[in-house]
This record gives sequence, structure tokens and C-alpha cells, in this order.
Amino acid sequence: MAAQTTRERGTAKDRALHYVKTQVLTGAFPGGELISEGDVATTLGMSRTPVREAFLRLEAEGLLRLYPQRGALVVPVSPDEVRAVIEARLVLEQFAVFQIARRGPGAGAAAFARLSDALERQRTAAAGADWHEFLDADRAFHGVTLEEAGNAILCDFYSSLRDRQMRMVGESAASDPDRMATIMDEHRDIAEALRDADLERSLTAVRTHLASTSRALGLRMDQLEGP
Repeated sequence: MAAQTTRERGTAKDRALHYVKTQVLTGAFPGGELISEGDVATTLGMSRTPVREAFLRLEAEGLLRLYPQRGALVVPVSPDEVRAVIEARLVLEQFAVFQIARRGPGAGAAAFARLSDALERQRTAAAGADWHEFLDADRAFHGVTLEEAGNAILCDFYSSLRDRQMRMVGESAASDPDRMATIMDEHRDIAEALRDADLERSLTAVRTHLASTSRALGLRMDQLEGP
């Protein structure tokens, strides 16, 4: 018998937490939707108690707002949060590609190999309509550039944006069935520019990608503060 995954071996609370958080981050439970303990408990085949504990944890994380006797509201992503995250990404990702590209073709080739692996994960996930895996591969793609830049402190800070970034990418695709393809095309442009150690193309590709994400979230690039 195949070994159980850690998630399968986890407590009911762990399973409920993973399920609800994944649904929120991927947009399956969109911002503004009211969800109930009973519906989640039924879906997962468990009692309401672990679901209630998971809801409390997600309320503490700012993803849910609880209303007694009514359920939990999925807290919408605010325009201010979108702006703050995109601005942070703009600074960090431009810094990262600058560091990689200025080191020349060797550094660019190393980054390209890792970025290509993440992009292939996205292609596979897109083909299988696996949105959660696609978003995880998206996070991995951008994480590569920060790791290859060689600044551990900035890399850790970028990792702290993981959940917000995943949710915003999920939200950006909610009304655009072609968003997956657009993201992959933009990722390919970033990877190829770094492969060629072309600094200007790399910076332009990053800005183009973030501008596209901003537009999909209803925010214009000229509303951002940044270089």
C-alpha cells in the first residue's frame, strides 16, 4: 500500500484548514462569498468542530470573517492590499533580474534551467486544469529569480508574500479564461531574457508581467509607487 501523505495523516483540523485555505487562495471560494461550517464538514466527511477550529485560524490570518449563526465571509482582497503587494513585487523582482542579468550568460543559463522546470510544471498543470498546482508552480517560478539573486533576506521576505501572491493570481484569473496562457507567455519572456543576460529585456519583461497582473486585478500600473 502506498504511504499516506502528511496531509492524509493529519488531524481533522489540519485537513479542514488545508481544504478551506486552498479554496480561498485559489479563488474557488471567492472574496465576498459566505461559507458555512456545515457545508465544509459535509464535503470533508467530518464533524463541525474541526471545521470551526479551522475557520478561527483563518480568521486570525485575515482570510475569513466569522458571523455567528451565519457562517464565514471570505474577506475580499482590498485594492490597498493589491497595490502594496504589486509594489513590493515590483521592487523585489526588478532587483532580482538585475542581479542575475548583470552577472552574465552563466548566471542567466543557471536561472533559465530552473525557471524552465517551473514553467513546465505550469504547462502540465494547465493541461490538467489543476489550478492549485499551477499557482504553486507560479510561486516557484518567481521564487527562483529571488533565490538566484543571492540575497537571503530579500528571498525570505518574498516568501512571506506567498499566500497573498497565490490568492491574487487566483483572483486575476477568475474572470479571464485565457489568464493561464498569458501568465505562461510572460514567464517565458522573463526566462528567455535572463538566459540571454539581456538586462533591459529582463526588466521590461518583469514590468510587463506585473502590469498584466495589475490590470487583471483592476489596478493600473500608473497607480503604483515604485521605480
